[in-house]
Amino acid sequence: MARRRRKQKLPQDPVEAQIASLSHDGRGVARIDGKATFIHGALPDERVLFRYTGKRKSHDEGEVVAVLEASEQRVTPECAHFGLCGGCSLQHLRAAAQIQYKQQTLLDAFSRIGKIMPEEILPPLTNKTPWGYRRKARLGVKQVLKKGRVLVGFRERNASFVADMDSCEVLHPKIGRALGELSTLIGSLSIAARIPQIEVAMDDLRCVLIFRLLEPLTHADGEKLREFARHHDFIIYLQEGGPDTVKPLDEEADLHYALPEFGLELYFQPTDFTQVNTGINRQMVGRVIDLLALEKQDQVLDLFCGVGNFTLPMATRAGRVTGVEGAEELVGRARDNARRNRLDNVSFHAANLYESLEHEPWLRQQFNKVLLDPPRSGAWEVLGHLPRMGAERIAYVSCYPGTLARDAAELVNKLGYRLVSAGVMDMFPHTAHVESVALFVKD
Repeated sequence: MARRRRKQKLPQDPVEAQIASLSHDGRGVARIDGKATFIHGALPDERVLFRYTGKRKSHDEGEVVAVLEASEQRVTPECAHFGLCGGCSLQHLRAAAQIQYKQQTLLDAFSRIGKIMPEEILPPLTNKTPWGYRRKARLGVKQVLKKGRVLVGFRERNASFVADMDSCEVLHPKIGRALGELSTLIGSLSIAARIPQIEVAMDDLRCVLIFRLLEPLTHADGEKLREFARHHDFIIYLQEGGPDTVKPLDEEADLHYALPEFGLELYFQPTDFTQVNTGINRQMVGRVIDLLALEKQDQVLDLFCGVGNFTLPMATRAGRVTGVEGAEELVGRARDNARRNRLDNVSFHAANLYESLEHEPWLRQQFNKVLLDPPRSGAWEVLGHLPRMGAERIAYVSCYPGTLARDAAELVNKLGYRLVSAGVMDMFPHTAHVESVALFVKD
């Protein structure tokens, strides 16, 4: 029988450290006796006291107890729950410095993983304010008898517990300032202990709350939800099983968001993927179209197209645009959006872009410009097809620098493209999440 490894006892006394840099997840990095130590709440150029929270073979972990010498970039967090709640990790860092950190994270990924660098660094895309931006979220719900109340919010940092919070500064104020009242509402229901999650989905005006139910509502529960929705101008949906069981309590939401620069409105369902930050999304769409330098004779391919967030704006500038998406329901939504916006130079196809595509009809067409907007796993499986299609210009929108850098190396070193430009877009202020865009050109 294998001997169980004894858990290493952690030092109890605080330890002093000089912080050299920030890690990819926003923790301060120090070297203690030659070993990398990741310290939550610490910033570069600071001298801190920290307490160990974990020791591993490759590195140690800790959290700040006191800041002895503060960075000039340190600010007081706006949210009273910062440090407990895991929704944000960088509120203590000045907003402009957060952008610099994200830009450097992107460039480090290009250098370390891709062994390449962009010829030009694009100016970052930011909103006027980094607060109240988030329009999509999943909130945990937990009835805690010891506290005598229901908790509604994000999970605690490095834990599965729901954070004890009554407001959130990064959520749109319509929902971010209603967490306390949501807690009171759920606490009054007969199934208060059987609601584990609320999903939030907003358009430009309305807010949908999807209540995940482990037991059906009683008639009285339903009436309480209706009254709450009327009072706060929410639209309530219920989910009693898997994603296909989501349905409105009463009225169905008619959610849509505008892209004013292109005269478009895009419709979506509450469970569809849409960008969480409306202001950044509008800027991002404009930047992509500028990078692609679209003209009326262009044939454009949009891979991972969703509900048409990029496809339809590109169709207002290009000759023809083809969108491809893995989810059939999103393809149907994209087609409906094209019809609603009276665009007839666009077509959509459903295809799993991570499997063999040899029999796909659109793959045999020629496209001189391509947009890639993949999930975190990247677009590796489709890269080899792009030169054969005639792609001269590729815009790549990424939510994870690691896979962007990996794919960029393939495009540059094996497929003959240049990495002309790249830059970050602050889709998730106060978090370590790095959203970016890169432009590749074949001469």
